[in-house]
This record gives sequence, structure tokens and C-alpha cells, in this order.
Amino acid sequence: MEFRELKVPGSWEITPKLFGDPRGVFLEAFKEGPFVEAVGHPLSLKQANSSVSAAGVVRGIHFADVPPSQAKYVMCPRGAVLDFVVDIRVGSPTFGQWDSVLLDDVDRRAIYLSEGLGHAFCSLEDDSTVVYLCSAPYAPGREHGVNPLCPTVAIDWPTTGRDGSPLELLLSEKDTDAPDLMTAQEQGILPRYDQVQEYLASLRA
Repeated sequence: MEFRELKVPGSWEITPKLFGDPRGVFLEAFKEGPFVEAVGHPLSLKQANSSVSAAGVVRGIHFADVPPSQAKYVMCPRGAVLDFVVDIRVGSPTFGQWDSVLLDDVDRRAIYLSEGLGHAFCSLEDDSTVVYLCSAPYAPGREHGVNPLCPTVAIDWPTTGRDGSPLELLLSEKDTDAPDLMTAQEQGILPRYDQVQEYLASLRA
């Protein structure tokens, strides 16, 4: 299992070693030792979620108040999604920047997003299934979003699916109505970089 930190600090691409034979494939989807070595603290699992999405479905950009926010270890056991991490931490050197990882049922990579980061993905084929291991339970009053089509963030959303067919992006009403990054900052709902760093330090202590 290999961890590669993405260009948004606090997020990692995780590539498992696949063991295949005529019966199929075996892999370690999560392993505490390599995780702690890369991230600096254990993953305290509080909730596990799963979503199934049609081709073109966009979910995000979602985040939660810090503390405790909600770190996510995300996998795609069926289908394919392009998964995005967005730096929404006000005061961060990479504020407004994003990076992406292809999650699919071939390479079976995962992505980990630590507390205070924004998360989104786009499904690249019908019935793509995403599993999230979360560090905190869902709390409606603490959950927020940034519009995934925000021109400041300017995510390069895919235009074709895994089979090469054109993709038509499909957003929920909630995500469509979410504020852009600058408006969210003005509203005071974005996490502060110093606050996030202080909370992460408490997890490592």
C-alpha cells in the first residue's frame, strides 16, 4: 500500500497492492500502520456511507465545521469516479486549489481527505458505487457546501465517461444552490487554516 500526498496538503492518494489469480483479486483496502505513518494519527471510524450514482452525477463540494469536521477515506468498489479534494481553508497557502484521483474497480485506489477539506466527485459510468469511511457522523447543522461549478475553484470536470461517451453533468438542487467559494468565505462558513492545523495537532498528540 502506497501513500502519495496530493498537491492539497492533508490529502493522499492510496494505491493498494493487488493480488490476482484465476479466482479474482484480493487487496488490503485499509491498513492502520501505513495510514498512521502517512497521516500522523489513526483514523477514528465513526460512520461508513455508500452512494450509487449514474454517469455524470456530481456530488459536492461538501465539508463540515471544524472541529470535528469529517475526514473521509473514499473508495470506489464498482464503476469509476473522478474524485476531487478542494482546499477551502481560509489562510491556507493552497486556498482555492484542487487535485483529483481516479477511483475505479481496476486499480482500486482510495483517497483520504483530512478534516477541513472540501470533497466532490463525478461518476464516470452508471451505477458507480462509492464507499466513505468517515471520522465523524453526519450532522446536518454542521454540513455545508460550495457550488461545484464555482469559477474561482474552476474544477476541470470530465466531459467523457469511462467508455468515452459524452458526459452530461447532473447536480442536486442543494449543490446547485450552494454559494461560490468567495461568497462562502464572506458568509464565514469556511474553516480557517490555523483552526484546522490546531485541531489536526490535537489528533496527533
